[in-house]
Amino acid sequence: MRGSPVSRRAVQRFRQLALSSVGSVKIKLLLGFCIVFALILLASRASSFARWNNSPTFLHHHNNNNIHRKGYTLLINTWKRNDLLRKSISHYAECPRLDSIHIVWSEPDPPSESLANYLERIVHENTQDGRGIEVNFDINKEDSLNNRFKENKDLKTDVVFSIDDDVILPCSSVELAFSIWLSAPDTMVGFVPRMHWVDKSGNSKDYYVYGGWWSVWWMGTYSMVLSKAAFFHKKYLAMYTNEMSASIREYIALNRNCEDIAMSFLVANASGAPPIWVKGKIFEIGSTGISSLGGHSQKRTECFNRFVAEFGRMPLVSTSIKVVDSRNTWFW
Repeated sequence: MRGSPVSRRAVQRFRQLALSSVGSVKIKLLLGFCIVFALILLASRASSFARWNNSPTFLHHHNNNNIHRKGYTLLINTWKRNDLLRKSISHYAECPRLDSIHIVWSEPDPPSESLANYLERIVHENTQDGRGIEVNFDINKEDSLNNRFKENKDLKTDVVFSIDDDVILPCSSVELAFSIWLSAPDTMVGFVPRMHWVDKSGNSKDYYVYGGWWSVWWMGTYSMVLSKAAFFHKKYLAMYTNEMSASIREYIALNRNCEDIAMSFLVANASGAPPIWVKGKIFEIGSTGISSLGGHSQKRTECFNRFVAEFGRMPLVSTSIKVVDSRNTWFW
């Protein structure tokens, strides 16, 4: 016996409602699962962050080492930009493991008393834990880019953080890079990678080409970190001053360029190791520098080939390793 049209429509309507309810339940279950997963992920990241901040760090595991107890020296290069110098030192004074500050001063006139007093005061105000951080001016009689790497026997730490006066990095990034350097104290650890490659199209002799940031980004490799923001052992300052070829230093003084390349060559030649790039947010608070001038890459390429000839080989070691702070990254 066949049912009436009314009853059949009622059954069909019931089935549609049932299917709709099942689909709605599935969607709600899926959304609920996503929300729970997101909450678990956030909780795990928060607990990891808490463990990072509260647990003993690499510094405390090796507290018998003077390097770890003393921290690092800020070695800041400046030239007639006192406003930027004030901002930079005011910022870095807040970094927890900063031990002392040395300002490479190559201007014809000595620093003013008002500038010295301001820096002393702002460092005292911004320093954490009441640490006494000394502010020193390393006065040079002549203006030369070699001054930034001049040997300094008054440094109290074995490691320096070389920085330009217009470069600001968050203290968290600086502290991470310092921790990385502690595990590899013979190499350079920095924030600004550069690379080189060999061009054999011209003749049989290797011709080295300097590659900037976009080359690093495209190739996924680098062989230098620039000294405008890098950690390295203070022994390399003595080696740069006393052991590196005098003709290289003369070339740098004459051309006012490539002192950072020379330091990278020196460190790589001594260590046989690649540098380490730490990814960090960099704020450049000054106007554009020499890198924005026409012909900059070609001049750097000329430096590369001249230094290779002086060293007798290419000492730089390429690498693809990049250090990333996973606390600030969702996926890594």
